[in-house]
Amino acid sequence: MAKQRRPSKPAKEKASPSTVRPARPPNRQASAPATTSTSAQQSPRRSTYIEAVAIYERGLDALQHHDYTGAARLFGSVLQKYPEEKELHERVRLYLNICQRQATREEPAPQTIDERLFASTIAINGGKYDEALSHLRLVRDEDPDNDHALYMLAVAHAQRGEHAEAIAHLERAIAMNPENRGLARNDPDLEPLRGDESFRAALESPLTPRVERRRPFRSRTGR
Repeated sequence: MAKQRRPSKPAKEKASPSTVRPARPPNRQASAPATTSTSAQQSPRRSTYIEAVAIYERGLDALQHHDYTGAARLFGSVLQKYPEEKELHERVRLYLNICQRQATREEPAPQTIDERLFASTIAINGGKYDEALSHLRLVRDEDPDNDHALYMLAVAHAQRGEHAEAIAHLERAIAMNPENRGLARNDPDLEPLRGDESFRAALESPLTPRVERRRPFRSRTGR
């Protein structure tokens, strides 16, 4: 659910999405002039930076092709998987906001579980935790054992300072899918819970087999 030097802040987005020309990250592979001393050369980039830039570039390509849903997912994954790459985050959030505006303008309110989970991801990335909770509660009502929704509920409550609710949902998410325990250990969105003994207990509880959850027979919106 580490600070680095940020690149210069891009100009505020005003152009139509059809004319958006996304900024590419600076070319880190350019070699220094032969006269530059070894001590003055830049140190190699971390492998995580290279991976994050690759996903960022894919997001830009999707945005240019007006695939706002796909672009938002890619930009969101940069924020979630590479929290240490802060110098990319400002640009990522800029384009994520563009995707969100276009999705709101062009798509109806989310109706299916997958649509609500996606809308919740966008809301959490944008700091709109009330909106995320409204989507996630609908998912939980329709599919109570959806570990993805339970985990995201834990993140949203943690960010709102609601520790008891966050830990209760996290414990349930781990019970449904033990892989969520490993995710929670390194998730910066759960940082508000780090000092809570119940949170530490949830992460240290014995491993249990993943619970096979029964998929809903039909969705509420499929009537």
